[in-house]
Amino acid sequence: MVQKDLIWEDVAANLQHLDDLLSRQPISTDVLFLPEMFTTGFSMDPQKTAEPMDGSAVQWMKKQAQVLDAAVCGSLIIEENGQYYNRLIWMRPDGTFDTYDKRHLFTLANEHQHYQQGDKRLVTTWRGWKICPLICYDLRFPVWSRNTVDFDLLVYVANWPKTRITHWKNLIRARAVENQCYGIALNRIGIDGSKLEYSGHSTIVDFNGTALYEAMQVEDVFTLSLDKEKLDHYKERFQFLQDRDSFEIQ
Repeated sequence: MVQKDLIWEDVAANLQHLDDLLSRQPISTDVLFLPEMFTTGFSMDPQKTAEPMDGSAVQWMKKQAQVLDAAVCGSLIIEENGQYYNRLIWMRPDGTFDTYDKRHLFTLANEHQHYQQGDKRLVTTWRGWKICPLICYDLRFPVWSRNTVDFDLLVYVANWPKTRITHWKNLIRARAVENQCYGIALNRIGIDGSKLEYSGHSTIVDFNGTALYEAMQVEDVFTLSLDKEKLDHYKERFQFLQDRDSFEIQ
C-alpha cells in the first residue's frame, strides 16, 4: 500500500514521485495498491488531466506490474469516446487488466457533473484470493459493497478528507465485519488544489474489524501479509453470509 501526497494535476510528477518511493526499499508483494486519482489528486478538471487507456499512467502500471511480478491497482482519470471516468485499473504482470468505473460519484464536489457513472462492480481472482476493489465514496454504500459472491478482500482506494476521517475509520470496519472479509482502505495525505486536507489513516482490518495496520499522516510504502486460512476457518465457523438477503441492484 502506498500512502502518499499527490502533486496537484501533474501526471508526470506523480509518476516520478512514485518511482522514487518504490525505489527506496525492496518490495516483495502480490498486489501494489495506489490511491484514488493517484496521478492528479481529486481533480474536477478532466479536460486538463485525463489520459487515454494507452497513456503514460496505464503504461507505468503495466511496467510496475511486470517488474514487481504483482498486480497493481489504483484509480486515475481516463478519457474514452469523449467521456471522462474515474476508473480503477487492476493491472496484472502479463499486461492484461480489468477496470471498474466509480459507481458513487461524490455529488458534494460535483463529481457527477464531470465524470460518467459506472454500473458494473469488479470482482477479480488473484493468486487464490477473490478481491472486490472499489473507490472512495463507495465506502458509504453497503448495498454496493455487499458480499454476494464470497469475495475474500474488499478494497477502497480513496481521497478521503481529514474532516470526515472518523467516518472512514468506522465504515471500513463495518464493511469488513458485515461482509466477513478482510478490508483495505487506502487514503492519501497532504493538501490538494481545492485546499482540502488529507490525513491518511490508511487501514487494513480483518474480518472481526480489528485493525492490523494503520498509517497516520505520513508518506509510507508498507506491506502486510493476510492469512486466507484464518479467514476461511472463521467463515466456516460463523456462517453469517448464508443468511444474507437476496436482491438485485438496478
